[in-house]
Amino acid sequence: MALSRFLFRHRPLPPILCLLNRRYSDLSPLGHQPDRRSPPAASGDCIRLIKSCSTKSRLLQIHAHLLRSGLISDPTVSTAFLSRATLAPVSNLDYTRLVFRQIPRPNVYQCNALLRGYAESLSNAETLAFYNRMRELGVRGNSFSFSFLLKSCASIRSLPGGWQVHCRVIRDGHQADSVLLTSLMALYASCKECDDARRMFDEMPFRDTVAWNVLISCYADNSRSKDALHLFDIMLSSENRLEPDDVTCLILLQVCGQLGALDFGERIHQYASRHGYDLTLTVQNSLIAMYSKCGCMDKACDVFHAISHKTVVSWSAMISGLAMNGYARDAIDAFGAMQNAGVTPDEHTFTGVLSACSHSGLVDEGSSFFDMMRDKYRISPNVCHYGCMVDLLGRAGLLDQAYELITKEKCVRLDARAWRTLLGACRIHGNTELGERIIEHLVELKAQEAGDYVLLLNTYAFAGNWDRVAEVRKLMKDEGIQTSPGCSTIELNGKVHEFVVDDDSHPRKGEVYRMLGEITSQLKKAGYVPNVSSELHDMDMEDKGSALSCHSEKLAIAFGILSTRPGRTLRIAKNLRTCVDCHNFAKFVSFTYNRLVIFRDRSRFHHFKDGHCSCNDYW
Repeated sequence: MALSRFLFRHRPLPPILCLLNRRYSDLSPLGHQPDRRSPPAASGDCIRLIKSCSTKSRLLQIHAHLLRSGLISDPTVSTAFLSRATLAPVSNLDYTRLVFRQIPRPNVYQCNALLRGYAESLSNAETLAFYNRMRELGVRGNSFSFSFLLKSCASIRSLPGGWQVHCRVIRDGHQADSVLLTSLMALYASCKECDDARRMFDEMPFRDTVAWNVLISCYADNSRSKDALHLFDIMLSSENRLEPDDVTCLILLQVCGQLGALDFGERIHQYASRHGYDLTLTVQNSLIAMYSKCGCMDKACDVFHAISHKTVVSWSAMISGLAMNGYARDAIDAFGAMQNAGVTPDEHTFTGVLSACSHSGLVDEGSSFFDMMRDKYRISPNVCHYGCMVDLLGRAGLLDQAYELITKEKCVRLDARAWRTLLGACRIHGNTELGERIIEHLVELKAQEAGDYVLLLNTYAFAGNWDRVAEVRKLMKDEGIQTSPGCSTIELNGKVHEFVVDDDSHPRKGEVYRMLGEITSQLKKAGYVPNVSSELHDMDMEDKGSALSCHSEKLAIAFGILSTRPGRTLRIAKNLRTCVDCHNFAKFVSFTYNRLVIFRDRSRFHHFKDGHCSCNDYW
């Protein structure tokens, strides 16, 4: 032990530490304890050294110097050291805990350094336990202490834990602290408690941009996208005098992409351009994604080509956009151009390329890219990659190969998404036997959802097996399984309108249904015949045709034709896969009314023009 201590004390130090030792060697003369009141220059130099530390070995050397010089006794220095030791890339919570225990009477700042470390480690139990330890030591927490506690609760979506911290915030008189109220908003947002998050927002004496962004993000993440867009308009109002920043733009661009709200997305683009945010790479990449999800690939390409230094994220966004809009060959060409530019693809790039192959039935090309990913780029396939391959094989009718791919890969076999993808292929090809086996696998995983049973119902209905349809419906009723209604959105003049199946909530519902009846009549004259195979009831053909007429995408199309000038493009987004009949309906609308109908369902885009669809009826 004595030899180890001797070697530790006399090992070579980096030049900067040697300089510090020479400069402050008089602070620790041999045989005397160092003075705890170190000169300000010594503390300042050490703190700068600590903050610049980027390796764990250097951190240990700094700690050794602090012990030898006595600077570890300086509260400011020890706080800086504890803070650095809890942050990447040198974070080591066990080591930090040992250093903390050497402090005889820690203050709140030193405690907060370790508390933040626990919060960053996503260990909610240890975070709360250390806070209780602080109280036992007689250290009263401050607003930063509570913000770390709230961050820890939010990271694991612990609403009960958050309530406890909220009570302590009120008890200690911090309820008017804007930083804490923002942290409380983030907590409630992570727990999907939007109303509570809004209440915290309304109680703020002053709302900065961060608070606005948290609330906008809360609405965006919890299916209240229209409210998120509305907040942008409120934020811009003169009474607030607060300008959205680049983070606001990023959140809202994502919302616009989800809704297919092109007009609003262009507003965000214009705002970003006026303030210079469109020059940042993150905003540029988000613009590519937004325009792609709105089916506007011309503008997505314009943004892409304007980027001077394209990263793998930029290329991946462009490839994925081309893939989802049905431009499979262009996506593959973009992948080749990316390689020629010397940019190495990542896992997201291959997800886009494999998706392009899947949507266009390019089985050989998809298999080649899959092998390239593993063999050339040494990227281990993840669930998304396997899902694309299952989708590719399933759509091509190679159900046995798709089933084998899932069962031989454990990571895929245990993921419900791959099974659901194959279940969708069973519906397309009417394979009820395999569909039943897939449902059994989903039950084993305890991952079955209402949509899984709907796919099985569609498979039975397609095969005309109404007895099995009735059995599955009874099972769903007995188990309390409720399906999500189809919801379609269309944006007109910057306002998003929503329609659900059999919708009677829209203020212009009477006009919409009359227009839908008129459209259907015109389409039938042009040769349109309702495809009743999508309707899940054993009823006569006339009743089935009536039921199909109220699907949400048809209502959105009718509203669009009712509310826009002739020839204007209609952009519609739906939360579910469009049925065969609605797909056929849109083709006839594009031809009969001379409209470009851009329709995005759950999996891809459909560009209807002159009676044809970009997917070539392959979706």
